[in-house]
Amino acid sequence: MKKFNWTDFLIFIIATELVGAVSALIAGDFSAFYSQTVQPPLSPPAIVFPVVWAILYALMGISAYIIYYHRKKSALRIYVIQLAVNFSWSIFFFRFRLLTLSAIIAVILFILVGIMISSFSKIKKISAILNIPYLLWSAFASYLAIGVCVLNR
Repeated sequence: MKKFNWTDFLIFIIATELVGAVSALIAGDFSAFYSQTVQPPLSPPAIVFPVVWAILYALMGISAYIIYYHRKKSALRIYVIQLAVNFSWSIFFFRFRLLTLSAIIAVILFILVGIMISSFSKIKKISAILNIPYLLWSAFASYLAIGVCVLNR
């Protein structure tokens, strides 16, 4: 086991936040497209999304650092894969407006987050628990993506 390192800890959080920021930057103006689509019931206002995602990315970064701290590279691979899928979703949805593909990606992301949580729980329970809000939000995001896909055909 490694010694706790504040620099590495902050790098994990900042790097994860940057994944979300770069994805959003590439995706473009999400609020304009969001307001132009027919939304399913329970859709939150557009301002909710960046706030929720900032919190979730911080939790993901913290949990990934915990796994890194315990030197578990295979679990970190799952983390990186789900983060890459997460990165792609907003680009396909907002930039390219590929609603069906985005709905499929959202469901795949939900599954990957579940796999990641399962993997993390075998190493350090707190790293899995930190991702429960992410799993719940991914389920909700899948519902929203599928709803937007169906309602905007």
